[in-house]
Amino acid sequence: MAETRIMHMDIASATERLWPWLLNGFVKVAVAIVLYMIGRWLIDFAVRMVSRVLTAREFDPTLQRYIANILSVVLNVLLIVAILGYFGLQTTSFAALLAGVGLAVGAAWSGLLGNFAAGAFLIIFRPYKVGDYVIAAGVEGVVMEIGMFETVINTPENVMTVVGNSKVSNDVIQNFSANTYRRVAAKAFVPLGTDPLAVMAEIERGVAGLPNVLATPAPEVQIAEFTDRGTFISVQPCSRIADFPQVTADTNRFIAEMMAKTRNG
Repeated sequence: MAETRIMHMDIASATERLWPWLLNGFVKVAVAIVLYMIGRWLIDFAVRMVSRVLTAREFDPTLQRYIANILSVVLNVLLIVAILGYFGLQTTSFAALLAGVGLAVGAAWSGLLGNFAAGAFLIIFRPYKVGDYVIAAGVEGVVMEIGMFETVINTPENVMTVVGNSKVSNDVIQNFSANTYRRVAAKAFVPLGTDPLAVMAEIERGVAGLPNVLATPAPEVQIAEFTDRGTFISVQPCSRIADFPQVTADTNRFIAEMMAKTRNG
């Protein structure tokens, strides 16, 4: 009985000593969660406000997103360091540890850092911006986003394609939106026995009348190549960038219909 009484007293004493520690830990965890939620809300608010200021000052949309991404990452790291400091961890030691981990991860993920550096250069030198129609790293389409590590391109097939910034910067970039117009490159074949000059004149008149074909510069219709079977004619009307797909399709359809009439005639 005495041993049982002593054991109960020990448990009660341990419970008394443990309960304040558990309560303090629970309070700290609860406060940390609240601080994290408030911090996340403040970070989102700060990023939104910075984006609004940049928009009001008519900053480039690409630069806005890049600045917002960097600001969000930095503030989230500071928030985590602050919460760890609240738990009593030495933030200076944590910062040193974070730097060491960063170096180790950087050595292992050099490609990721390369993408980050390439993204910075893309922002600075701006070979393209959001909304431009490009061919970058072999991917053709409209630039939807230039992120910290990758560029997002929506292809003509409506496929969202993500390309690493380092791959883009190390490859050829063609920006079709850099100029005010784009030239269609089509061809027509005139068989032997048909006057190519007459066909060229008819094509030039017909293509010039197609919708959205620019009068200046005027469509160019030239002889591209002579062969044993006939003559290849180069047909190059110009259009605004947005109208290029439609003008290309209309030009090819007009050439096909006219050559069919020529053969039947």
